[in-house]
Formats: sequence, structure tokens, C-alpha cells
Amino acid sequence: MQPVTVIGIDPGSQRTGWGVVREASGVLQLVDCGIIRTTAAGEAFSARLAMIYHELVAVLNRLGPDEAAVEQVFTAQNAATALKLGQARGAAIAALAAHGLAISDYAPTLVKKSLVGSGRAEKKQVAFMVQRLLNVKEQHWPLDTSDALGIAICHLTMRRFVTLSTRGRHPSAPSVN
Repeated sequence: MQPVTVIGIDPGSQRTGWGVVREASGVLQLVDCGIIRTTAAGEAFSARLAMIYHELVAVLNRLGPDEAAVEQVFTAQNAATALKLGQARGAAIAALAAHGLAISDYAPTLVKKSLVGSGRAEKKQVAFMVQRLLNVKEQHWPLDTSDALGIAICHLTMRRFVTLSTRGRHPSAPSVN
């Protein structure tokens, strides 16, 4: 299997985490990660969305990932918050699509379950597993960044499952969805 590089995105209207992970021969490697912080005070929301878009485009141009994975918007108690999260997610997806990437999206519970074994895991548990899986001795990144790395790792895990489930299957056999 060829090496593949995936960018994971944890969208947010104030903090959008991103993380790029490469997998080669089953070994995960941290490429780079970071966070896009938009300021809320005195700045139009549309300017914050533009900043998410442009910052992600710069990351994509610099790192050239092969695929992308984005966390789905969770159900927020506040409708206005959910709407802003959805718009931030849309800005991120627009940047990924403009770069020509295949985009997969994952529910937060699936990401947590694939990393920690529980869909209700805490952010610190996800960060701990991301650190272990990427063999990072000390991590000093924000939880939004470790969530983004977790999304990329989840995508690579799901890719492996699809590859293994189709290996050795007769071409005329029905696919498993």
C-alpha cells in the first residue's frame, strides 16, 4: 500500500484545529499540526470564516495532503452556536474542496471510539491516545489540535478497514456498505 497523507480538521468558529498525519506501511507519522485562531471581538463573522478558509488553503499548499477528514458538527444545545459551527465547517470544507481533496466526515463519537474505545471519551483521553499513536513524547498543542489529529488517525483506520475488507473478495461479490 502506498503512503498516504491525511489532514484532519476540527472545525470551530473561534478555534479550528488541523493536523496532518502520514501512514506508510501501517506506521503513523506526525507531519505537522496547528490551530487557526480567529478573534471574536470587533471582527465580522464573515471575516473569521474567510480567515479559516485562507489559513487552511495556506496549510494545504504547504503540506499537500492526499485526503481530508472533517469532524461532523455535534448537536449543540444553542441553535446559534450550531449554526456558527456549521458555517466554520463549511469554510473548511470549501478550502479542502477547492484544493481538490476527497473529503470524509466523521461523527465525534466514532472518532473517540476508534481512538479510545469509547464514544463518550473525554478530550484529554483523545489527546493521550493521539500522543501515543504518533509516538510523540511531549505534546504542547491545544485540545482542538489533538482532536484534528485524532480525526486524521480515525480516517486512516477506516481506510485500512475498507482495504482489508475488500482484499481477496471476488470482483462480482457484493460490496459491504
